[in-house]
Amino acid sequence: MPEDTTAKKIDLKSNDNAYLPIPDSNEDMAKDPNLFGQPTMIRGGEAIRILCLSRHNFEKSVERGYIRKEEHDGVTLYDEDDVKAFKESKKYQDMINGVVDGRNQLNDLTGKEWVPETKSYMYQKGLGADHPDAKIERLHPAPFSFQDIMTLVNFFTKKGMSVLDPFGGVGSTAKACELTGRFCTSIELSEKYHNLSLERLEKEVGPETSKKHRFINGDSCVILPTLKSASIDFIVTSPPYWGILHKQDQKVKKNRVEKNLDTQYSNDKRDLGNVADYNEFLDILCTRIFLQCGRVLRYGKYMAIIVSDFRDKGEFISFHSDLIQRLNKVDIPGGGKLYLQGVKILIQSHKSLHPYGYPFAYVENIHHQYILIFRKKNA
Repeated sequence: MPEDTTAKKIDLKSNDNAYLPIPDSNEDMAKDPNLFGQPTMIRGGEAIRILCLSRHNFEKSVERGYIRKEEHDGVTLYDEDDVKAFKESKKYQDMINGVVDGRNQLNDLTGKEWVPETKSYMYQKGLGADHPDAKIERLHPAPFSFQDIMTLVNFFTKKGMSVLDPFGGVGSTAKACELTGRFCTSIELSEKYHNLSLERLEKEVGPETSKKHRFINGDSCVILPTLKSASIDFIVTSPPYWGILHKQDQKVKKNRVEKNLDTQYSNDKRDLGNVADYNEFLDILCTRIFLQCGRVLRYGKYMAIIVSDFRDKGEFISFHSDLIQRLNKVDIPGGGKLYLQGVKILIQSHKSLHPYGYPFAYVENIHHQYILIFRKKNA
């Protein structure tokens, strides 16, 4: 019986195919890649272009056997099918993104993802005032971007962990937690903003999403002592900056009034934005809020406080440093201390410049905030 000479696609994974005829050039292969059943072989430059790898990582992939190579007349060629299959593999994704270290108990980031987040600054992100999902956020006189909170939540927690915001506002932290798979406890004094938080998740994320989290309408000074000690994995919040909203730029305030938007948090006497004396404000904020937050925080976990410095009657108030002095290495009720781990600058490059002080004196345009990062440790 005559031998069947029909061309067949050869299984490259078989050891029987160690020696295959190679076309004279890539051009010949392009004309008929399956000539005599052989695969398309490509040069290294083309393989690197397909994979978007450095030459070093490409060569490592070949050495590990992920991509077959062959020599022909002094030219090294690579199996295009192997290249494409490798690009779809988990090994390729691990090479591109890195692998989460098994010892990493803090977050779900790989080494490549972790390192950039340790910079001492970050740029504030936002949807933009005209974005449809910014409608509820704009109703608050001092909203905080859920995108920036997502960055912090992703670094300081793993999926499924618990996050607390004692100044919940209109639910930026809750939205960040829902989008990243964390559980949020949000405490908000204002009934209006509390209700807007629930509405925001339902409208911007999805129906029933607000039910996955715990929203508490009440005073954090009263609520926090009722929470279980060492029960929270991460705390992130942006408190009132004393009475800064009462001293707001008149043009800004006028614009919000014209749009029927709030210019201050509330008229509630319990609202820390309404405390007249700065030192009294600091005492309440640090002793009754942040040290209680420290109590409910688990040992070894972190608290991020986002604040800004400001001016009062021409005097520059270094709010962030005042908080550090009152919180760093201070005893927490029930045990432990808060230790400052770093200060990250949040750059607000979108803000407009104003000619404050011109042409008589230096008055700063404050276009950044501070993220104070504390960790709870044994005393």
